[in-house]
Amino acid sequence: MAAFLLVQTTQLLGYGLAGIFRKYLVDSPYMWWPGNLVQVSLFKALNHKEKRKKGTLTRLQFFLTVFIASFAYYAVPGFLFPAISTISVLCLVYKKSVTMQQIGSGLHGLGIASFGLDWSTVAGFLGSPLASPASAIINTMISFFLIIYVVLPLGYWTNTYKAKHFPLISANLFDSSGKIYNTTRIINANSFTLNIHEEERYGRMNLSLSFALVYALSFASLTASFTHVALHNGKDIWKMWQNTKEYGKEKVDDVHMRLMKRNYEPVPQWWFYLLLFLVIGLSIITCEGFNGQLQLPWWGVLFVAGIALLFTLPIG
Repeated sequence: MAAFLLVQTTQLLGYGLAGIFRKYLVDSPYMWWPGNLVQVSLFKALNHKEKRKKGTLTRLQFFLTVFIASFAYYAVPGFLFPAISTISVLCLVYKKSVTMQQIGSGLHGLGIASFGLDWSTVAGFLGSPLASPASAIINTMISFFLIIYVVLPLGYWTNTYKAKHFPLISANLFDSSGKIYNTTRIINANSFTLNIHEEERYGRMNLSLSFALVYALSFASLTASFTHVALHNGKDIWKMWQNTKEYGKEKVDDVHMRLMKRNYEPVPQWWFYLLLFLVIGLSIITCEGFNGQLQLPWWGVLFVAGIALLFTLPIG
């Protein structure tokens, strides 16, 4: 019950934050997100009426052709022959070599000479490459190559932090012997709290080198994104921010917002503030009550809400 209430209150927290920044992220025509252009193109193809030129296809005809083709093709990797989702050539040639499995496996290795014929495999991690500009894709690929094919192999095969005791690519937790960590040994079954004495006897949890790099780079990229955006896109963002402020003073008009305001009454701003304070209060009550089942103190809720507030505007 406690977990259910916390999920509901934290989900409603997003509505409160969206309402607070509605003026900048929703009403303003300058704050558009590049990824939404894919949906805009789709809606235009479905609703735009155009005459077909000889030897060409209309947007709707092209969409329907690709839709039917992709629907028919996905039956192959998704149901009839899932093995083509990831084809590892080195693993097929050197079936008994552990090193070649580590180098060539697309699931548990570096994925060299491995390829996939399933679009969900291609777009499953970073999203569709069709929605990003070429510069962003190249930047991501260079970073990926340096980490996966330079840093990770050097760290693993030089046995940095005893990396060879654990798999090359894995998201599991391990004990000092390389076996899967038995978390039930160090967790009290009744209170779900950490048993310090048992943890000291059993040993600390260990991560694979790849998973440790993912953790470290995730934290680093989160904070570095502010610096990167400020240095490379600061002028553009400042200009859009100024335009948004002018729009808030009604010096800039937008046809879509005129239509919305003409046909619908806007939601009062105080509703969103009230919702935000209510869900934060309920989250604190949920965490502090129920005999502390969630093990999250009141200041943890405020800390999480503060992080969400901090990142809503730049990421939203």
